[in-house]
Amino acid sequence: MEVGGLEWLLVPMHQLVSWGAAGAMVFGGVVPYIPQYRDIRRTQNAEGFSTYVCLVLLVANILRILFWFGRRFESPLLWQSIIMIITMLLMLKLCTEVRVSNELNVKRRSFAAADSKDEEIKAPPKRSYLDFDLNYFWHWSKFTDYVQCVLTFTGVTGYITYLWLDSSLFVETLGFLAVFTEAMLGVPQLYRNYQNRSTEGMSVKMVLMWTSGDTFKTVYFILNQAPFQFSICGLLQVFVDIAILLQVYLYSSYPQKPASHTAHPASTKAL
Repeated sequence: MEVGGLEWLLVPMHQLVSWGAAGAMVFGGVVPYIPQYRDIRRTQNAEGFSTYVCLVLLVANILRILFWFGRRFESPLLWQSIIMIITMLLMLKLCTEVRVSNELNVKRRSFAAADSKDEEIKAPPKRSYLDFDLNYFWHWSKFTDYVQCVLTFTGVTGYITYLWLDSSLFVETLGFLAVFTEAMLGVPQLYRNYQNRSTEGMSVKMVLMWTSGDTFKTVYFILNQAPFQFSICGLLQVFVDIAILLQVYLYSSYPQKPASHTAHPASTKAL
């Protein structure tokens, strides 16, 4: 009777823990961006956030969703990608609106064909399917241009995935690219800190949040036997986070004269 009563109690508790872990997996990744979004909205200043973070996470999560069609992993991981894509689009929309409102007399840049009625352009330009300068890639003036670029990327990669869906090598490579892209998100910050011999302007709080989140995520991958790509790249992501935290300790305990550089009020994954 005692064993049966204990099982009656443990089963729902185990289920609640599973639901809690799944919920944390789905929404935990977007939590660090909530205060960032609120700060940008409040200050109307987006200089402390790099939209290239959005680019990396959009690419990584689109590829992860396509990987799901070839290898059905757990649904919380799929929903995590969907929620992250929505979050990154919201961040892009806000950052674009804020940046454009703060720019004066700047030529408008577009992903799609330019509009000859644009008041910023004196003479109608030659129309083309893509009207962008590589130097201004992902630095466009309208949110719709980012949406068009994301849809184009999704369409092209989706079609390629459809053609090669029967190839296990392609599917496994696709999965690796998806999680490896996200795992490399902190490397530019790591390199920037190394170049400057300083972590000045970097949000340590944000790095700590991501380290705890990436650790939880990696443990979740391992315990739930997610595809091996997830576990390997999760461990790599934690390693990068720890390396950045070590930089914080070393450069604060043993300050070095930094090379001449422009301060970047940026953080690892919320640049």
